[in-house]
Amino acid sequence: MLKGNLVLDLSTLLPGPYATTRLAELGATVWKVEPPGGDPARFARPQQDGVGLVYQVYISGKQVFHIDLKTKAGRLQLYHMAKDADVLLHGFRPGVAERLDIGYDRLKEINSRLVYCALTGYGQVGPWARYAGHDINYMAVSGMLSQHHDINDHPIIPTVQWADYLGGQAAVEAILAALVARQRSGQGTFLDVSMTGALRRLLMMHDAIDATAQLTNGVPELTGQSVSYHLYETQDGRWIALGALEFKFWEAFCREVGREGWVAHHHSAATSDNPVFRELIDLFRSRPLVDWTDLGRRVDCCLTPVLTLREARQYLQQV
Repeated sequence: MLKGNLVLDLSTLLPGPYATTRLAELGATVWKVEPPGGDPARFARPQQDGVGLVYQVYISGKQVFHIDLKTKAGRLQLYHMAKDADVLLHGFRPGVAERLDIGYDRLKEINSRLVYCALTGYGQVGPWARYAGHDINYMAVSGMLSQHHDINDHPIIPTVQWADYLGGQAAVEAILAALVARQRSGQGTFLDVSMTGALRRLLMMHDAIDATAQLTNGVPELTGQSVSYHLYETQDGRWIALGALEFKFWEAFCREVGREGWVAHHHSAATSDNPVFRELIDLFRSRPLVDWTDLGRRVDCCLTPVLTLREARQYLQQV
């Protein structure tokens, strides 16, 4: 879809390189501009053959240029590259690109069709704009981190960098929209994409529920508080996900396991004082994961195994 489009990627680490990888997957040509010392992700752990795996994953299919943008020669090289570029993405804090004389106002003089995306933690303006941060910080201030908590209601750090990935995806979305607009107008534009802002947009429903119903974790039925939408341990110490949110799925599950008396308890509470919940726990612990996985394949009831990454790579090729 993006064949023939040239993307200049001045970003490092994870969010920007993830975004430009998605653009490359859509057909764009990506030139990655790194400082003379290289992208710090090259040296991050874990590594394979002395190179960071994060870097290896998100450099595939890109052409790398080492350019010192602090020098006049480096800037002139970037100006030359920008003449034919369709998109430029960077992750500098506000004001840095302008100090380097590679800000949008400068580059649009060279190429008025350029879609220029600044992907930052907090956006270009506002009280947080110039603060440094990483995924944990953007999740913290957006409210996202408070949605991930342990049994004591203490926030925990997810093992997936949601702000980085969702911020990168928001950049891709904005870039695609800007390319469509350019087809009509012939002009490029400046895109201010904030990773914190991307998380805030995802939390719109949670904000509304918190403000009106004083429920801080969104829709209760979607947070494991219901017997029909819950994680259950199996006989072999693995876990199975039951997502029978609609009545038809719950009814099909109950009938398949011979517990028609549970049908009327579709959204009853997943608490220790609920006999249906206790019986469900015992039922799932009576059989290994493979049995429940087979049942989920046979019966239309939204029952799936909780897979490791290795298992998921294999499993998703089979279904």
